[in-house]
Amino acid sequence: MTKYRKSAVAGMFYPDSCSEIKHYIAHFDKEMPETKLDVLPRALIVPHAGYIYSGYTANIAYHYAASKRPDIERVVVLGPSHRIYIAGASIALFEAYHTPCGEIKIDLDYSHALQKKFAFLDFHPMAHEEHSTEVQMPFIRHYFKETHVVEIVYGDITHGELSLLIDELLLDEKTLVVISTDLSHFHTEVEANKLDNLCINAITHLDIHALSHGCEACGLTGVKAMVHSALSHHLKAHFLDYRTSFARTGDASRVVGYTSFVLG
Repeated sequence: MTKYRKSAVAGMFYPDSCSEIKHYIAHFDKEMPETKLDVLPRALIVPHAGYIYSGYTANIAYHYAASKRPDIERVVVLGPSHRIYIAGASIALFEAYHTPCGEIKIDLDYSHALQKKFAFLDFHPMAHEEHSTEVQMPFIRHYFKETHVVEIVYGDITHGELSLLIDELLLDEKTLVVISTDLSHFHTEVEANKLDNLCINAITHLDIHALSHGCEACGLTGVKAMVHSALSHHLKAHFLDYRTSFARTGDASRVVGYTSFVLG
């Protein structure tokens, strides 16, 4: 087995050059809105499209989290599988995660401990050629240089099962949980705004019932699991950004929606 989780979508979803990634992030930072939000981040909800589409929205969350939590020691990224069927979820049992800006150590001992504790966790190497989790890693490498990571790609699993895992992750104050999801796909801009606002309002109010009635998101199971755990741990969801691919393409006929939240 290879020791490294190699990049699968560098040069496609994000640049394969470290200098280009830094250029993107520097550009995003220049456009950063002022915020009066003052919350200690325990988790983030972020999108996972190409950086030209959703990078700005994701960057807001990472920038804020890093400004408030320089003590973060571990970042656990949970994203849906787009490529292969997975019964349950797969946890990456590699030693390190390759990014164009250098390797990030994987917390292998912690990953093994999670695998032993949760029967639905297995290791399927092919599952980790997944963009929903990978696009988060250059941001993590940039903002949390000394942190370790854990990558979990989920498939056929209930939000209740995944919530039990998130509950475990939240026991460690120095762990940041990242939930990866995009919102609606390929509706008109007007229709997408309506559908995506259902999701945004449901997350804001931590309303799992509302998430099941009209919200379209490829990572909906992860979002529901996070909302369920947020209620248990008395966390609040704070909206950061929303936009669609229309902002980049100018095509309002078929758009994809993106949002970011911080929970704390």
